[in-house]
Amino acid sequence: MKITEQIKQPIFQEMELFEKKFHDAMSSKVALLNRITYYIVNRKGKQMRPMFVFLTAKMVSGGTVNERTYRGASVIELIHTATLVHDDVVDDSNRRRGFFSINALWKNKIAVLVGDYLLSKGLLLSIDNGDFDLLKIISVAVREMSEGELLQIEKARRLDISEAVYYEIIRQKTATLIAACCALGAKSMIEDEAEVENMRKFGELIGMAFQIKDDLFDYTDDAIGKPTGIDIKEQKMTLPLIHVLNNCTPKEKSWVINSVKNHNKDKKRVKEVIAFVINNNGLAYAEKKMTEFQQEALQLLQHYPDSPYKEALTLMVNYVIERKK
Repeated sequence: MKITEQIKQPIFQEMELFEKKFHDAMSSKVALLNRITYYIVNRKGKQMRPMFVFLTAKMVSGGTVNERTYRGASVIELIHTATLVHDDVVDDSNRRRGFFSINALWKNKIAVLVGDYLLSKGLLLSIDNGDFDLLKIISVAVREMSEGELLQIEKARRLDISEAVYYEIIRQKTATLIAACCALGAKSMIEDEAEVENMRKFGELIGMAFQIKDDLFDYTDDAIGKPTGIDIKEQKMTLPLIHVLNNCTPKEKSWVINSVKNHNKDKKRVKEVIAFVINNNGLAYAEKKMTEFQQEALQLLQHYPDSPYKEALTLMVNYVIERKK
């Protein structure tokens, strides 16, 4: 059995029902919108975020979920989908998970409006049901994601990111949404703020490990969704590169920065940079940091009693750093 199917097993029924509720949450009176949302629903990814919501909710409550849990999962997925649609416009990307992106099929203007529509649907789903506590968790995540993206753009121009700034960027850009999923799952079932915060922190740590794993893919030839060296071509500062830049000679540093800034379209030069990063322990260092985040996340699960949900969350944490794509 595939690991994702194993993770899904204890929440199989919830995920089935979620699919229907999520589809209903997207519906509109505008035929064009329904055509686009139908396209989105049929090309969904692994749905890791709703899985985090349901597994967390069931683990902290001893195996139950309620309508708030379903709404929380739907809101997160609506907002996540909205950010993906907007990201493809920002990045001028024509593909998403191997299919054409919304902007490639329906142009930028429609893609931006669809993203706005999904965002408002998510907010209204919470407001109409009085889930203001859940809405606060989600709104903080959306604010942080926007700040993280802008911080990255601001810093990328100068290519002088410290490790601390890098962690802040990935915490906001990637980890904050997974943190929100885990906080939402817990908050939908229990009132204990310390427990909700514990699960939020758990999600944040997994998100950090998840993003570092993505950075590492840039240096490997595994069969993944993005080509090797794409981060370098896009002048993105990733952990392996940052570590090497902070630990090489001034001469080497200026060669790397010059390569990334001015020769990022030169395939031979990009390969040389990748080799330089690998030979100077950039990958080994990033892997070590990723494992530290993973271990810290697992620590936070220790005081919960053993259950299929705790087991699935442990599997999920390990899957995040062992995945091949």
